[in-house]
Amino acid sequence: MQVHRELLDEINLTQLEKLSRAQVETEAGDLIADILNRHQLALNASERRAMVSDVLDELLGLGPLEPLLQDETITDILVNGHDIVFVERRGLLQRVDTRFKDERHLFRIIQKIASAVGRRIDESSPFVDARLADGSRVNAIVPPLAIDGSLLSIRKFARIPINMARLVELGSVPSAVAEVMEGIVRARRNILISGGTGSGKTTLLNAISAFIDEHERIVTIEDSAELQLQQEHVARLETRPANIEGRGEVTQRDLVKNALRMRPDRIIVGEVRAGEAFDMLQAMNTGHDGSMTTVHANTARDALSRVEQMIGMSGIDMPPRAARGQIASAINIVIQIGRLSDGRRRLLSLSEITGMEGDVITMQEIFRFRMAGRDADNRVVGHFEATGIRPKFLETLSAHGVELSPDLFRPDRRID
Repeated sequence: MQVHRELLDEINLTQLEKLSRAQVETEAGDLIADILNRHQLALNASERRAMVSDVLDELLGLGPLEPLLQDETITDILVNGHDIVFVERRGLLQRVDTRFKDERHLFRIIQKIASAVGRRIDESSPFVDARLADGSRVNAIVPPLAIDGSLLSIRKFARIPINMARLVELGSVPSAVAEVMEGIVRARRNILISGGTGSGKTTLLNAISAFIDEHERIVTIEDSAELQLQQEHVARLETRPANIEGRGEVTQRDLVKNALRMRPDRIIVGEVRAGEAFDMLQAMNTGHDGSMTTVHANTARDALSRVEQMIGMSGIDMPPRAARGQIASAINIVIQIGRLSDGRRRLLSLSEITGMEGDVITMQEIFRFRMAGRDADNRVVGHFEATGIRPKFLETLSAHGVELSPDLFRPDRRID
C-alpha cells in the first residue's frame, strides 16, 4: 500500500515511544492527509479514520490482529497462514475476515511478538512460545516446519482476571464447591489441577490463588508468564530457552530448585511437564504447604499417573512404589476440570488423596458433575452432586480455623 509505505518513511519512528496513541494518531492523520493530497486520492472521513487506525495498529500494535485482541468475546486467535484466521467465541470456532498482506507481513508480526519478550524465531529456530504484554499466551511456528505458511496461536487472557465469584456465576463451579475450595486453600492443602487443553486450568488456578493470605510470600514458576495473582507479595519467575549457540537455557526444574532458596511460603508452578514434577513434590513435602500446580490429564487418576511418569523423567532411579508414596504424601487434593462438547468449561470432580494401599494411591471423590444429556439448544445438561463421603481434610481445615457445614457433603443434596 503506497500510502502506508510513504507514511513509514516520513514518520519519526524513534519518537513514537514517547507519544501517546492519541498524539501519534494526530500526527499520522496529518501526514496521511498530505500524502493523499500529493497523490490526488479522495477518501471520505470514515475511510480516512479506518486508514489511520490500520496504520497505527501496524506501527504500535500487531497489525490485523489488533481488532481481534481488543474484542473481549474472543478467547483464542488461530492464524493458519497469512489469509486464514479463526477465532474462538464462547467455546466455538469460527472463521473471520482478518487477513495479512502476505507471508512476509505475518512473519514480521510474529518476529515482533517474539522480540518483545527476548525470544527469537527464524529458520534455524522455527518455533517459539512467548507472551503479549497483557499476559496472553502465544505459540508460533514458521516454515520449513509449517508447510503452508506460518502458524500463530494466541490464547487471550482477560484484562480483569476471572475470579471465583465469576466462575460461580458462569456455572463452571457451584457455590458449595467454591466454599470448600476456599477452605482448602486457606488450610494450606497442596492442590493439583488436572484438565485437557483449553479446559481452564490456569483460569481456575488464578481464581483459587485469590484465597491465599496477603501476608504469605508466593513464588510462581511458568514457561510463559500467564498467572495474574492479586496479592502484593508475589515473586514471578519465567523459564528461558537456549540461545543460538545452544547455551543459557533455564528450565522449570532449575527455577523450582532456585525457588526453594527464596524463602517461599507457597510455590505455584503454572504446569508440570517433566522432571520438575519431582522437585515440586519435594517442595510440597518439605514445608511449603499450600503449593499448587496444573497437569494435562483427562481424569484425576490419569493425573497421578502422569505425575508418576514425570518423576521418571527427572533422571532419578526411583521404584514405582516409592514414587507413588511421594505423590500420595505430597498432593492432598486433585481438581479435575474439563471442556464440555458445547464449549463450556466445568469443574468435573474434586477428589481427596487419602494415602496408599499396597502399591496403589487411594483417592476418594468428594464432588462430581453428572451429565444427563442435552437440551433443545444442544447444550450439555447436568448437575453437580456430593458423593456423600466425609473428607478427611475437614480436621485439618478445622485446625486452621476453617469450619465447613456438614450439609455441604450430604449425598441427597443436589448442587446447582
